[in-house]
Amino acid sequence: MRERAQFLPASEVQVGETVLRISGAEFRRRLQEGLEIPDWFSCPAVVAELRRTHPPRHRQGFAVFFTGLSGSGKSTIANALRVKFLELGGRAVTLLDGDIVRKHLSSELGFSREHRNLNILRIGYVASEITKNGGIAICAPIAPYAATRRQVREMIAPLGGFIEVHVATPLETCEARDRKGLYAKARAGILKEFTGISDPYEAPEHPELVIDTRDCAAGEAAQRILLKLESLGFIRGRF
Repeated sequence: MRERAQFLPASEVQVGETVLRISGAEFRRRLQEGLEIPDWFSCPAVVAELRRTHPPRHRQGFAVFFTGLSGSGKSTIANALRVKFLELGGRAVTLLDGDIVRKHLSSELGFSREHRNLNILRIGYVASEITKNGGIAICAPIAPYAATRRQVREMIAPLGGFIEVHVATPLETCEARDRKGLYAKARAGILKEFTGISDPYEAPEHPELVIDTRDCAAGEAAQRILLKLESLGFIRGRF
């Protein structure tokens, strides 16, 4: 209400008074970006509660979800990104590396499609809890199947941010880097159901970011992710 500069129920508006309006989309934008919401739009107590339950993006938790072949550089970038987040401060940061999760959370699982999916969904659940509570989850599994990655996105996105990063280093480069000889064992038939050799890798069609580590060092890749997060509003430029 312009004349009285306050929120009033429609039944109390008098003839000749000017009703001011903010669209639902504009209201959501203001909440999301932490912008001012005029007192005349709604009761201050209601706005305060909405701000509490719908914090602006830069105060929401989020998950950075890496996917890519073994040896593509996911863990190296994830660790570099974790260091940058710790330097920024302000939020708890948790790294859910594929090998570490396998050891401590999914040690009983094998490498069948069913077990791979279950492992990724466990990572997604942990990341969703971190996101829901305002933290940062960095996930770095292979996550070869598109349908499972979509399930993880649907699990996390309603709670905060979900940023999928495809580390798209080609297979031949990953094989050349393989110090453990896993690809050689897979090609020899010693390791069964090995992603990229005897089991498919389904590349993301619409990731938030694509990185090829042949021409992008870990530090540069981490910086690119920070810039993407800033453009989406999840962090503010202090780097």
